[in-house]
Amino acid sequence: MPARVRVVSGVSSPDIVRDERPSAEVVARFIAAARELEAEGAVLITSTCGFLILVQDDIARAVRVPVLLSGLTLIPVIRRLTGDRPLGILTASARSLGTEALAKAGCSGLQIHVAGMEQHRIFAETFLTPKSAQPAALDRAAMGAAVTEVARTMVAAQPDIAALILECGNLPPYAAQLRAAVGRPVYSILDGARLIA
Repeated sequence: MPARVRVVSGVSSPDIVRDERPSAEVVARFIAAARELEAEGAVLITSTCGFLILVQDDIARAVRVPVLLSGLTLIPVIRRLTGDRPLGILTASARSLGTEALAKAGCSGLQIHVAGMEQHRIFAETFLTPKSAQPAALDRAAMGAAVTEVARTMVAAQPDIAALILECGNLPPYAAQLRAAVGRPVYSILDGARLIA
């Protein structure tokens, strides 16, 4: 499907990947970007940061087209698909994915296991630093190995996990690799976008 990309100016990962709602200024910037995309003819607004689940409703109310900002939004559906068995969330930062975000995602009362990528240097330096400090090139093989290692470790520690949900929009390129490595279905914001668009 064709995509129109809008980088929200003045916002970096540290402004969003945290255990609290983004500032009013950051939310206003996202709303402005969503409205611009809508004015240009977008039929769906999506994002690459699952932590935006905290402002999903704000941005959805600001435009007339569907808004899907986080792969975590899929959790209620995935819960039904897996017979209410435990789910694993692979996130950019486990320590930042707090109870408010999980509640907004519909995780209350669910068995959820969370593993984060923040401990892997390649991920942290590539995606969790201000844009000005991020590397110009990505070592896809090394990133894929790091993502796979975290997923394998989580599933080995919690073998009852029925499916993985990728919180971070930088993880879907590794979904097939993860499925093969852990033998579980893997879902991301791309799956949600395909359903809606």
